[in-house]
Amino acid sequence: MFNEQVKLHIIVFVWGFTAILGVLIELDSFQLVFYRTLIAAISMGIFMKFKGWELKVNWKEATKLLLTGGLVASHWILFFASAKISKVSVCLAGIATTALFTSLLEPLLTKSSIKPYEVVLGLFVIIGLYIIFQFEFDHALGLTLSLCAAFVGSLFSVLNGNYVKTISSPKITLYEMIGGCITAFICLPFLSESETLLAVPSTLDIIYLFILAVICTTIAYAICVEIQKSLSAFQVNLTINLEPIYGIILALIFFGEEETMTPGFYAGAGIILLSVLSYPFLKQNYNRRSSNRKKLHEEVIKN
Repeated sequence: MFNEQVKLHIIVFVWGFTAILGVLIELDSFQLVFYRTLIAAISMGIFMKFKGWELKVNWKEATKLLLTGGLVASHWILFFASAKISKVSVCLAGIATTALFTSLLEPLLTKSSIKPYEVVLGLFVIIGLYIIFQFEFDHALGLTLSLCAAFVGSLFSVLNGNYVKTISSPKITLYEMIGGCITAFICLPFLSESETLLAVPSTLDIIYLFILAVICTTIAYAICVEIQKSLSAFQVNLTINLEPIYGIILALIFFGEEETMTPGFYAGAGIILLSVLSYPFLKQNYNRRSSNRKKLHEEVIKN
């Protein structure tokens, strides 16, 4: 169990490195996402073949997954654009709201009720964002893009939550990477800043892209799936919520003074991160109390 927790923290630490790679890679966000999804799709397909897993899905499932892959590509394009035009810390502060966007979108898409603690946490996140905007207005566009990325990310997370009930996770990842690759390629002629349709990455960019696509995507995903068989959903979600913290620390290590922000930014980001980290605890407590009330109600009816 301890080894699995260590592995999970390493995976989340690796994911926290993605924004830094996005800044280091000189390609624009559309080119970057095209190459990332292309390499990730190929490596995931090879991995599944090596494991002997089935790759085929029916046309209806394939269509849904490919379209959702378009959302994944949009999420990453917005994410990397935010990191490139502002700062990694600003980008990650916005991305930290993904879990709370998910808690608000899920009831709307699944027709379930919104929990009281989700509303309270949402208000705290709004306060945190307000503080950041007050102190870091120069980075307003970057923060707005990262918030849009968080919203899109939460949307495909909710959709994947439904898909995983009938489709295996590896298939979902494979087809969504293909869909993301197609989406990014379609966008290239119209939105990419590159003078050519497909810019040839430098040697260093190729290395970074393989790290991003193979290590941070395919390998990290494969290990995470195995880990989830041993750890509870609570442990996994709590640890994954540490990704922005790891990312901000890594950004300070790699970029030094370039990533140093005002005290107001760290105060606002702190409120957001504390809200996100408290979410699994509040959810677990709420579910426990709801379960106890249900049992008590059943006992009363029996008596």
